[in-house]
Amino acid sequence: MAIIPVSTLAALEEMLQNASCHLPHACLPVLLGDRTVGHLVPEFTPFVIESLQREPIAHLHVSARGLALATVSPAHLSASLRILAMRMRSAGLIPAWRNEEFAFYGADGHEYFRVERAAFRSLGVQSQAAHINGVAANGQLWVGRRSESKQIDPGKLDNLAAGGISAAETVVHCAIRELWEEAGIPEPIASGITPAGKLLISRPHPPHGIHHESLFIFDLELPNHLIPVNHDGEVSGFIQLDLAEAAARILADEFTTDAALVTADFILRRNRIA
Repeated sequence: MAIIPVSTLAALEEMLQNASCHLPHACLPVLLGDRTVGHLVPEFTPFVIESLQREPIAHLHVSARGLALATVSPAHLSASLRILAMRMRSAGLIPAWRNEEFAFYGADGHEYFRVERAAFRSLGVQSQAAHINGVAANGQLWVGRRSESKQIDPGKLDNLAAGGISAAETVVHCAIRELWEEAGIPEPIASGITPAGKLLISRPHPPHGIHHESLFIFDLELPNHLIPVNHDGEVSGFIQLDLAEAAARILADEFTTDAALVTADFILRRNRIA
């Protein structure tokens, strides 16, 4: 296996250290009680303020501090945020609408609301995703290439499987589901995933808003006979890369940003073991 230069490892380390970028100037905080849980980018703020002034929505209020979400029941707050999300969608501020909801969880693990997943980026609110590194018996990584029809990052390299965690879905269930849908990995093998940590990312993602997400990372050792096959049309194919080649492709910007970070984390962990 090719040796990865120290300079390459240092570049991967720097990527991970910069996983959370500074937010654009003049973002409007999204507040839940006394906590900041999201940010509206300046391009979205005037519409939201004007919309709520013209036609108020229960439990949502704009003040000098930001967009305040009332600390009411998850059902009531979710209903209000759905109305706001639909208004933003009608104004063209929420592209890539998915008709699927994510849930927002506080640091206490409680669910506070759920709303259309595309609205999470528009509100700059933290979502959750599962990413799985597929490890071949020879130590190489299985990586997928995203379909050209994907709304976000078409044609980029990705992890063996990855996906956002839907409302009412557990992290492990999401990982196992994505492994089957994206890579054709049957549950008896997929259930062998090993938790490998979590990354928190935050960065501007025009024109969608701010991508703020917790990435739950898993590793999965795959048997020799198993060749990944996509089932849901979201992956155009799979290739094996040794770690040096994977690192080079990360630095050449061939991976999605999230998959690059997850793969960099894997490479650095394996390098420390070696």
